[in-house]
Amino acid sequence: MSRPLLFSAFCMNTASHILHGLWRRPDGGQINFNSLDLWIDLVRELERGLFDVIFFADVHGTYGRRAGPYKALVESGLQIPSNDPAVILSALACNTEHLGLAITSSIMQDHPFDFARKFSTLDHVSGGRVAWNIVTNGLPNGARNFDLDDLTPHEERYRWAGEYMDVVYKLWEGSWDDGALLQDRDSGRHADATKVHRINHRGPHYQVEGPHLCAPSPQRTPLLFQAGSSSTGAAFAATHAEAVFLVAPSPSVAETSISQIVAHLQKIGRSREDVRFVQGLSFVIGSTDAEVARLDRELDEAIDPEMMVRHLGGVMGVELDDVSLDTPITDLRTEGSQSLLDWVRQAVVEREPRVRDIGMLLARSSRISGTPDRIVDQIATWQAAGIDGVNVINAVIPGSYTDFIEHVMPVLRARGMARKSYEPGTLRQKLFGRDRLPDSHPAAAYRGAFA
Repeated sequence: MSRPLLFSAFCMNTASHILHGLWRRPDGGQINFNSLDLWIDLVRELERGLFDVIFFADVHGTYGRRAGPYKALVESGLQIPSNDPAVILSALACNTEHLGLAITSSIMQDHPFDFARKFSTLDHVSGGRVAWNIVTNGLPNGARNFDLDDLTPHEERYRWAGEYMDVVYKLWEGSWDDGALLQDRDSGRHADATKVHRINHRGPHYQVEGPHLCAPSPQRTPLLFQAGSSSTGAAFAATHAEAVFLVAPSPSVAETSISQIVAHLQKIGRSREDVRFVQGLSFVIGSTDAEVARLDRELDEAIDPEMMVRHLGGVMGVELDDVSLDTPITDLRTEGSQSLLDWVRQAVVEREPRVRDIGMLLARSSRISGTPDRIVDQIATWQAAGIDGVNVINAVIPGSYTDFIEHVMPVLRARGMARKSYEPGTLRQKLFGRDRLPDSHPAAAYRGAFA
């Protein structure tokens, strides 16, 4: 507990993100997700509360099988409609000074040349506060929306992602040398062309000549987030990520997951201090035990259990409408997210886990209910297991965050577990004390590589 925890607000530009059905509540402000004002008001509130990051999830298709029904998804609002978070990021940057701005972007949705340009631009306009959550896409419909016949097999997606990372690293770290941008009005020389390079990448998926069209941004490479926890995902995270999102069902499982990734880090010459581990948690906050019990019960009654199962089944690439809820999850076959199946297995240890347990995973296993002091006691248990931060899952916007800021944050600060003020600088500077990736990161190999 030598440093304050990192606090991230886990959101999505949709009405129903993780805890489904809660947009129907009178305080469910996420029903106004199309309004920019909702998000501007939220980031201002988060900055008032000294949160480190707002983190936007994203998807590129509906959940379910090939040509399957999506009527129930549309009618319940299960991540449809959902808007592109990258479009609103500039507005959020203009309305904040310190808050980190993280968005999810799949290797499938943008060509790496265009993506690198977009994120360099966002890093410039935010003063170096942008982060990228790297995903490979686990939705079959998402794959079919981008010219593919079906979901690319799990291992192949990560090989594809490896090449994608090579391309963007070459553009961000190698295409422009330090000092290339001159902007000398007297001589009329805007940049030193000898310090701007083509990358000439040729690989299985991409051919990119370059040079990068953007001069180096404050961070060059945005802060890198990743959430994969399958064995392949863990190796990928150890190679590339600076922050790893966990949705472990218990502190002991989180400790095991962290140990596995740290072991990968050590094998490739990176340090444990190069990565922050951030656990997803939701909170029910009350002033008395009786109030906590009432709020817990009201939350459970408002959650749509059918949509919880549909959501997680969709992420795993399994159409659970056709599967009995008593089916053992060992009988499920999927090219989707393997990590979710692993989390269910780890969460249900007293018997063989079944399909009905999938909804329970997100609805209850990551929830902490209690008075502020008891909540902080439990967060301390997670911190002792090795986490470096909390990704706060909302039930309602903005109420979930306002309650956390007003009631839990003061207790965290009193115990030295949350920051008391912002430090100046880029997002990476705030979290790691440096603006650029360290030499131990694989992206650093491209510095000067094209001179």
